[in-house]
Amino acid sequence: MGSTITISILVLVLLLGLVQLAVSGHDYKQALSKSILFFEAQRSGHLPPNQRVSWRSHSGLYDGKSSGVDLVGGYYDAGDNVKFGLPMAFTVTTMCWSIIEYGGQLESNGELGHALDAVKWGTDYFIKAHPEPNVLYGEVGDGKSDHYCWQRPEEMTTDRKAYKIDRNNPGSDLAGETAAAMAAASIVFRRSNPAYSAELICHARQLFEFADKYRGKYDSSITVAQKYYRSVSGYNDELLWAAAWLYQATNDKYYVDYLGKNGDSMGGTGWSITEFSWDVKYAGVQTLVAKVLMQGKAGEHTAVFERYQEKAEQYMCSLLGKGTKNIKKTPGGLIFRQSWNNMQFVTSASFLSAVYSDYLSSSKRDLRCSQGNISPSKLLDFSKSQVDYILGDNPRATSYMVGYGVNYPRQVHHRGSSIVSFNVDKKFVTCRGGYATWYSRKGSDPNVLTGAIVGGPDAYDNFADQRDNYEQTEPATYNNAPLLGVLARLISGPRGSDQLLPGGSPTPSPVVIKPAPLPKKKPTTPPASSPSPITISQKMTNSWKDEGKVYYRYSTRLTNRSTKTLTNLKISFTKLYGPIWGVTKTGNSYGFPSWIQSLPAGKSMEFVYIHSAPQANVLVSNYSLE
Repeated sequence: MGSTITISILVLVLLLGLVQLAVSGHDYKQALSKSILFFEAQRSGHLPPNQRVSWRSHSGLYDGKSSGVDLVGGYYDAGDNVKFGLPMAFTVTTMCWSIIEYGGQLESNGELGHALDAVKWGTDYFIKAHPEPNVLYGEVGDGKSDHYCWQRPEEMTTDRKAYKIDRNNPGSDLAGETAAAMAAASIVFRRSNPAYSAELICHARQLFEFADKYRGKYDSSITVAQKYYRSVSGYNDELLWAAAWLYQATNDKYYVDYLGKNGDSMGGTGWSITEFSWDVKYAGVQTLVAKVLMQGKAGEHTAVFERYQEKAEQYMCSLLGKGTKNIKKTPGGLIFRQSWNNMQFVTSASFLSAVYSDYLSSSKRDLRCSQGNISPSKLLDFSKSQVDYILGDNPRATSYMVGYGVNYPRQVHHRGSSIVSFNVDKKFVTCRGGYATWYSRKGSDPNVLTGAIVGGPDAYDNFADQRDNYEQTEPATYNNAPLLGVLARLISGPRGSDQLLPGGSPTPSPVVIKPAPLPKKKPTTPPASSPSPITISQKMTNSWKDEGKVYYRYSTRLTNRSTKTLTNLKISFTKLYGPIWGVTKTGNSYGFPSWIQSLPAGKSMEFVYIHSAPQANVLVSNYSLE
């Protein structure tokens, strides 16, 4: 009977919208530092002396050699060991956009240097991948053979064939996105490295001309990419996207004319889209063009640019639920596009809405929706709500950023993090042996993939922390890239906009990393009775009503106040009538969650439960101090 009640309440919780906390206790600065650190775990090639992710080592050192080209470097896109050019380029473009808009905040928080390093790791690779004006290498490795094996990147034995596009085998989407990345990066490096910036612009111009002159979808030329990164939207959005970034970087009238003359025929003014992703760039194009319009630079193309802006605002309104075609949300308030790696759409939408909020504020105007005008601050509130959900303000009280908070994914679908570090144990992991020994194990990853944003929960806020659940537990670089800008923006608060116009990126200062303190939380209720030296505090974090009954979510923190390590913990509950997360049930009591076996002196653990009653009684029934 008790399990039936638990399931019924859980289902009810998942069907209801939860009220977000009015004041977030999240440490955005700590989250920002971690989100940038993730990119170092995804590096391919010779790792630099200042590499901070110490469990990684050199990999892919012969990439491109069989094709007579040096393709060492770049990024692995997700949990595998393939270098896919299209999502890698989008990752770099959105990282650059984050820096262009919020470089001041990144610098003031000591992260601009790391962000620039992350961008340059990508653009250095793109320069190598573009050895001739009409040649671009767009993939190294093959997804089919790579997915057959579960190996560390440092010792992979899979095929590392390089695949390219050229005038006879075009790929306008791939070339266009890479042009956009290099153009955006040229803005980022304009002050700190002007020679490098000029080199990037040269490549960007050549790639755009190549993409526009020899048109075709890249996955028709690089067919091995079709199963993994098929360009469903085609290439028109990337051509407009590249033109928009080249205009931002060069102020060349040719590119603004391109946007004006091709906006209608190439979908820039006609497509009303409810996503922004590595495949679909229209919302990003429309936002950038709206910026040009609001800056008063549209000139003869004003009427066309107003149509771009109309579509940009339809996208923003859909995020707020104020449009004619609103995007779906989970009961907990997370926007939901698809079950596989939904979080990519969340971070990109959060970034666009934050940026557009600041554009509107700078122009002193409201967002125009079908249901009326909306204050720009509502867009920033939306961004904050999505980021707070990612960091733990959700029905499961789970952080979907690895290494942030107390409850976060421990079995990430990622080869490098799930296998013992090559620097710790160099014993060779075979192709299929990796699956048998490491992929199938139920324990936590031996290496914490700090800062990674995993795929996230389903349409009902459900999430299973299992390594084989790749739809939910696999991370991706393009999940993290837009988040850099959003987190930098949120650190500054509601009135903290300090956008940088093209060319305004500050020169990076030396960066010193200091461990960020855990967020301070004040209990709203007196500590529950517990044997000293262990203290327990509880607080209600959410409440909602359904059919006259009020439901509550309680967060409980257990702290080891002793000078010794706490082990053999057993917790008992009375008056608990709902589901609980963050502890493991053993018999009639509960113990540590599966990812920890002890609690060091001075440390805390948290767990949450939901029911329609006052807080439960939580007692420590047994423990040891060693």
